[in-house]
Amino acid sequence: MEIQKHIPVMLRETIEGLNIRESGIYVDCTMGGAGHSSEILRRLSKNGHLYCFDQDEHAIYRGSARLLEIGNNFTVIPDNFANIKQDLKNIEVEAVDGILYDLGVSAFQFDVGERGFSYNFDSRLDMRMNQNQELTAFDIVNYYSFEELKKIFYDYGEERFAPGIAKKIIQAREDSPIETTFELVEIIKKGIPAFARRTGGHPAKQVFQALRIAVNDELNVFEKSLTDAISLLRSGGRIAVITFHSLEDRICKHIFKEQIESQMPSKLPIRDRDIPHYFRLVNNKVITPTEEELQNNHRSHSAKLRILEKI
Repeated sequence: MEIQKHIPVMLRETIEGLNIRESGIYVDCTMGGAGHSSEILRRLSKNGHLYCFDQDEHAIYRGSARLLEIGNNFTVIPDNFANIKQDLKNIEVEAVDGILYDLGVSAFQFDVGERGFSYNFDSRLDMRMNQNQELTAFDIVNYYSFEELKKIFYDYGEERFAPGIAKKIIQAREDSPIETTFELVEIIKKGIPAFARRTGGHPAKQVFQALRIAVNDELNVFEKSLTDAISLLRSGGRIAVITFHSLEDRICKHIFKEQIESQMPSKLPIRDRDIPHYFRLVNNKVITPTEEELQNNHRSHSAKLRILEKI
């Protein structure tokens, strides 16, 4: 199967937003196909360094090969970005000039059918970013209770027909295990009323998103990592976050807002310009893809970019 070329989302806006210093230290928490990493590395001198996190062996192989074509002043850390602070501390990196999160699933993860991320390919239910971990989508679909499935579909997929879908899954697995993505898609369709299936996108989209988030504990991992990442910034350093659904964006927006509002003393007769500000939003309004990018890169739909700077 031919794998689509990975096109990084909002590349120009992200690189400009990071305001890269050529001798700085930067971290790409989501190397993937190294689209953003490559552009960061190109802007660094030999005195600068790029650290890349990824726990997907395929991504590490592909991304490293691409970066080596540009330079060797980078280090790949084969770990979950939840451990960003400790992993960097272990190699004596205490502060950095910029950090990037691109929270979208890489093109090759979707396009390699056997990974089980996509409802467009028939494969065993998997969805693990880290293929060494034990929990898979198969385990969740076949062993979680009705209430657990319903909660996952509601909370992580914002699926309004979660109860019906969960019920159909429970019924189907009583006969035999649900093994593949296509089997699951057909069961999901049965749990959604006909009128709802006739409108909107693919009927399995939200459930597949929910399962992927649950398998990889994505929201909790991101919240912990982003909080730790902020504490690593030097003065003038920036964090850029690209999200692809409202759950991630809500976490990012809340954490950024907390950093800014924590600087504001309450119930004191003091003017805003007299308050020392330690963080600021680089763009007060969230950044979204241009119309041209939306036409050329379908993976950019729903993407949002937020950037925070330490002053």
